[in-house]
This record gives sequence, C-alpha cells and structure tokens, in this order.
Amino acid sequence: MTIESRRLAGMLLILLPTVMYGGVTLLSMLINDPSYLANPLRQNLWRAGHAHAGVLLVLSLVALRYVDETPLSGFWKWIARSFIPIAAILMPLGFFLSVASPDAKAPNGFIYSTYLGAIVLAIGVLTLGVGLLMRTPDIK
Repeated sequence: MTIESRRLAGMLLILLPTVMYGGVTLLSMLINDPSYLANPLRQNLWRAGHAHAGVLLVLSLVALRYVDETPLSGFWKWIARSFIPIAAILMPLGFFLSVASPDAKAPNGFIYSTYLGAIVLAIGVLTLGVGLLMRTPDIK
C-alpha cells in the first residue's frame, strides 16, 4: 500500500467514530425526542444519511486496497482513491442538512448534495473498476 493510500485509510479510520456517534445520536433521538418521531421525512432522511455514511466509509477503505494495484496514472489513482470518500461526505451531508429543521416538510436545496455525491461516487468506482480491468494478469 502506498503512503497516500495508507494516510487516507488512517484518516478514514479516525473518522469512523463520528459515524458511530451518529448512530448513538439517532438512537437517543428515537428514544427521547418526540419531535424527531413526529417527522417521518426527517427520520427517513437522517436514517439514510447515517447508513450511507457508514457503508461508503467502509467502501472507501476497501477501495484503497485495490487502487495501488491498478496501472492508472497518478491523476486517475487520485480520482479512484479520493472520490469514494468525498461521496461518503457529500451524500450524508445532503440527507442531514436537507431536513435539519425539526419542522421540515420537504427537503431543502441541500438535498442536491446527495446527487452530486452519487455522481462523484460513480466516477470513483468506475475509475477504479476500469483500472483493475486494465491490469494485466500476473504470470506465474
């Protein structure tokens, strides 16, 4: 693993407790906050944000194990290495901030961050996938 991938993996592992904290926060809101329970839209989008944060963080860590095995140039390795974790920030951010108000009846403009995150994620995983397919098989 290159130093770039190792550093990013270290940062992502340090960020993992924030996702865990988010889960505890959601649980406490489910138990103790009647206003949270009174807004199904907010519940669903915050649940989606938390799920996307966790899954995309794990996907980011897994992808780092493969990036350095590709024959991609430095720029394309950077795309494959960084776009998945960027999506892990953009998508949950859009879910959370689009209904930050306890009285939200519809998502606000921040919801577009989820779409941007999906595009960034697609670019990252497609770049990594193409890079892995470009690699010539090891001859033994």
